[in-house]
Amino acid sequence: MAADRVLQSSHVSCSGVVPAIENVVSSVDLGCSLDLKAIALRARNTEYNPERFAALMMRIRESRTTALIFSSGKMVCTGAETEQQSRLAARKYARIIQKLGFDVKFKDFQIQNIVASCDLPFSVNLTHLGNSHYESSVYEPELFPGLIYRMKQSKVMIKIFSSGKIVVAGTHDRKEIFKAFDNIYPILMSFRIDK
Repeated sequence: MAADRVLQSSHVSCSGVVPAIENVVSSVDLGCSLDLKAIALRARNTEYNPERFAALMMRIRESRTTALIFSSGKMVCTGAETEQQSRLAARKYARIIQKLGFDVKFKDFQIQNIVASCDLPFSVNLTHLGNSHYESSVYEPELFPGLIYRMKQSKVMIKIFSSGKIVVAGTHDRKEIFKAFDNIYPILMSFRIDK
């Protein structure tokens, strides 16, 4: 965990602004079928309503994460702030289920998505940005207050709000988050509105 924070804080940005990792989403295969009703009845901090959603929701306090657990044995873990924290949390969920008598394995752990955000020291003119970069962006303020910008070189998506709030997502590699932000920053500077 400390190494992740050092990596994040050691990233040198030309802007002086560095996006902070907010959420790491991972997935793992527990390698067995699960009786979600039995787990819900015997485990703490669970929610299971199969009419509303096919997965059981489980939370742990240490690392403040949530797991979506499916009867197929697939699990998605959200809410971690680092990749290592996500892996550790997923292992804790697997251990809880294993203690309930299921033949759990821990297979194919993968980081699926990393979400980071930051606040720029200026506002952004989204109308002009959207008009100038219409091939890469979608701006429909009646439907969503931010502009969605898709990077051409990667799958990274950036949500830009007129206040200067930026949300970067769509990759499993934190270096891509920082690279995308460094690439978009000069574009944002050209549409800045001083606060």
